[in-house]
Amino acid sequence: MAYVSMGEAHRRITEYLNRFCDAVSYQDSSTLCRLLSFSSNSPPLLSLADALNVFQDSSSLIRQSDRFSEYGEILAHVFRSLQSYRVGNLVEAYLAFEKFANAFVQEFRNWESAWALEALYVVCYEIRVLAEKADNDLTSNGKSPEKLKAAGSLLMKVFGVLAGKGPKRVGALYVTCQLFKTYFKLGTVNLCRSVIRSIETARIFDFEEFPRRDKVTYMYYTGRLEVFNENFPAADTKLSYALQNCNPKRERNIRMILKYLVPVKLSLGIIPKDELLRNYNLHEYTKIVQALRKGDLRLLRHALQEHEDRFLRSGVYLVLEKLELQVYQRLMKKIYINQKLSDPARAHQLKLEGIAKALRWLDMDMDLDEVECIMTILIYKNLVKGYLAHKSKVVVLSKQDPFPKLNGKPVSS
Repeated sequence: MAYVSMGEAHRRITEYLNRFCDAVSYQDSSTLCRLLSFSSNSPPLLSLADALNVFQDSSSLIRQSDRFSEYGEILAHVFRSLQSYRVGNLVEAYLAFEKFANAFVQEFRNWESAWALEALYVVCYEIRVLAEKADNDLTSNGKSPEKLKAAGSLLMKVFGVLAGKGPKRVGALYVTCQLFKTYFKLGTVNLCRSVIRSIETARIFDFEEFPRRDKVTYMYYTGRLEVFNENFPAADTKLSYALQNCNPKRERNIRMILKYLVPVKLSLGIIPKDELLRNYNLHEYTKIVQALRKGDLRLLRHALQEHEDRFLRSGVYLVLEKLELQVYQRLMKKIYINQKLSDPARAHQLKLEGIAKALRWLDMDMDLDEVECIMTILIYKNLVKGYLAHKSKVVVLSKQDPFPKLNGKPVSS
């Protein structure tokens, strides 16, 4: 930190106070956003923080001017938070920022127009990010992380302010997305339901009036929720909407959407092109796709084991594990095609011993009872059309479409 004289510190603080008050007076939301974006680590904010740590009595500057003192509660908490943030005291920075956010929300409530909506977005973003950093600090010091939970409560309060009628309601979806990020981080995704109900059932909201950015984020998170609930058609609809409307230049965001959309599509029997996986660096799905195409159960299990940690973290491991039935279906189809070439007259009669032999070739050692059980499940799930002749140990396949396609529908439960 470069040396800052008392006079220079006074000048920087006064300049910030004037810029803040001008931004409010002239309803200059973009300037207000820059003045509150702590996480940007912008040089002007860092230099202000250095000034605050030199000139310790900034509250006296606020009190001395009627213009500044009108927003005294907001400004005093901003300064305390910025001071703490600059010296790395993230817990104190969060606590002061939370007080500032409450004061700012109250002021925002009193403003009739929605001119400060973007600035409110910054406040919501900053409090979530600052809470995460504070919790990381608490955890590293052996203390209980609790700030993100508190930030969630404040964000819910902001949502309540925006959920009424009027021009401010367009900001409700942005705050909803910040709540989703908070709940997903905390592992309390069940709390998303009440917010979703407000957005999707309240008559005051028209989904198409929200900004595209917020709609994409909303569909991404609600799509992930549908994945966890194993409602794959709904997940496909929501995640596909997010993908189609995502800015094509935001490759990282597209990859995040595809991380969930690919397993959803696979569950519906839709296999992505290799080019898509290569273009968005989704190599973890390459062997899984190959396993589905080949009917290679060994390859599927190897791919799941190889990327187990990644799939567990993203919550798609169980979704991918259930693809085993589709792999079995593909294997049965290959056996059927081979038999049709070698013995056309008996193409629709698959001996369980022949299936067991194919599985042994894949290092899957199963007795006939286990093979019979698998075939029973495939028939029950409508992945194979036919019946089991138990005494003769043969699967008799339907002569019409013995291996039905999923056609965008999940495997029946």
